[in-house]
Amino acid sequence: MTRNLSLVIQILLLVFASQCSAKVAATLDDVTGTENLLKVTVPTVNEQFLRPAGAPRRLGIGTLPDIGSTVNDIRANIVLNENGGSVFDVTKHGAKADGETDDAQAFMTTWIAACRNTVGPAKFLIPQGTYLVGPVTFAGPCKSFPITLENQGTVKATTDISEYSSPEWFSIEDITGFILTGSGVFDGQGVTVWPYNDCKKNRFCQLLPISIKFSRLNHTIVDGLTSVNSMGFHTSVFYCYNFTATNMKIIAPHNSPNTDGMHLSTSKLVTITNSVIGTGDDCVSIGHSTENIVVTNVTCGPGHGLSVGSLGKYSKEKSVYNVLVKNCTIFNATNGARIKTWASRISGLASGIIFEDIVMYNVKNPIIIDQTYGTKKKKVSNWKISDVHFKNIRGTSTTNVAVLLECSELLPCEGVELRDINLTYGGTNLRNTTIVSSCSNAKIATFGVQNPPPCVV
Repeated sequence: MTRNLSLVIQILLLVFASQCSAKVAATLDDVTGTENLLKVTVPTVNEQFLRPAGAPRRLGIGTLPDIGSTVNDIRANIVLNENGGSVFDVTKHGAKADGETDDAQAFMTTWIAACRNTVGPAKFLIPQGTYLVGPVTFAGPCKSFPITLENQGTVKATTDISEYSSPEWFSIEDITGFILTGSGVFDGQGVTVWPYNDCKKNRFCQLLPISIKFSRLNHTIVDGLTSVNSMGFHTSVFYCYNFTATNMKIIAPHNSPNTDGMHLSTSKLVTITNSVIGTGDDCVSIGHSTENIVVTNVTCGPGHGLSVGSLGKYSKEKSVYNVLVKNCTIFNATNGARIKTWASRISGLASGIIFEDIVMYNVKNPIIIDQTYGTKKKKVSNWKISDVHFKNIRGTSTTNVAVLLECSELLPCEGVELRDINLTYGGTNLRNTTIVSSCSNAKIATFGVQNPPPCVV
């Protein structure tokens, strides 16, 4: 009961916090006190670029479902929940939990009942057991507030791709006040379908299903998610506002294709913290049309690092503002702190990005800006990168180029800060242990320790 009450209170605090976010957005200061991450204004040079669209259905507290006006009302609802009045158990709605019968219909029936619940909070419960589940959609808006999905079992995806008319396994959408928790496992069983991924050869390839897609959610907590061997992305956060993910374990082999741990797009106020992510692609990818993103205390490896991008592939993409990646460890990865944009005609801006207090172990490209991503032809990127800070980054590089800044010839990077960089060679070629920096079209300022020596600009 204490845990559920704590989650409800967290949701309430998130709701209230979002109402005054415009007033307090400037309070997340850089630890040195010299910078302000969440800027209220855009530099003059960036005014030509559009800011991201507003948050989806930014609801005021008065428009939320009635949860009672006192803590006692909330406590009463939680007691009822613990006594079973508002717990919706999938096994009580037809789920077999035998690991062979497709329980998708039972899951859908249970969700509808929980979503329609009118007695305060509701819990969608997956108890211990093994469940085989095809694609399902958990859609709102719901009368229950908040509504919790608690997984205590092992949920395995069906692997017949023809069943997936939409490229998601679990689609969770159109909900205010959603909580995902539990010590169970979501197993995408991707091993059986990864051979069908031909995206390295076919740029128009069909992506395999995302394990869990969060779409158009307001005020969300994901606490304790375990996801293994997703077919495509493990999770996707799309068009969400005020989203917190913590204590996640996301795991797939280093050679699993397109298994990003958490991909963000068209979302604001997203926090990812205290998690372990190891996949065959980006541990976290911060995509287009995102603003006020914080990634802290994440251990990443294997994978392709903690990335902003890729940006500039599709015409409807908007810019990225105010990203903080801090207190993270990256190991056995192809990239570390990365910003990547396509060399295309699509224009936009990535600005106000801080990578700070990051430890690298055996990382191929510890610090990298890549504005020729996805092309071997001589093309230029129309995406502007500015106000970027790499601070207190240390560890080992498996290549001799530890700092690689390849910016756009058309729109050079501006305001790139390198402060206290200490990277040494940790590769296998002991005949050449010298590491260097390589830069093009970048305006750089350096401070403190610089190993490798900075580019001369």
